[in-house]
Amino acid sequence: MSTPAPYYKYHVFFCTNLRADGSQSCEQCGAQASRDYLKQRTKELGLTGAGGVRVNNAGCLDRCSEGPVAVVYPEGTWYTYVDSEDLEEILQSHLIGGEPVERLRLPG
Repeated sequence: MSTPAPYYKYHVFFCTNLRADGSQSCEQCGAQASRDYLKQRTKELGLTGAGGVRVNNAGCLDRCSEGPVAVVYPEGTWYTYVDSEDLEEILQSHLIGGEPVERLRLPG
């Protein structure tokens, strides 16, 4: 029996956690705005929906000290990023071109 193809080609989860104790967290680095940016760009480019790209918020991914972080499935490729230029590179290279962005990767 073969495994069915995933519903989405890529599923991107952004940690948008804000820690109540003030310790480093992804939302302190603007994670929600970054998630919103990538979600909007995938919509603009017609990449959303079945067989495409889905961008979601995630609760704490427990890597805030390396953050902000996002993870792309099905490969489980972890990224850190600084700005929209980094996100655009992930979009163009990985989500469209299928090639992870090595300079932004975190150890899996």
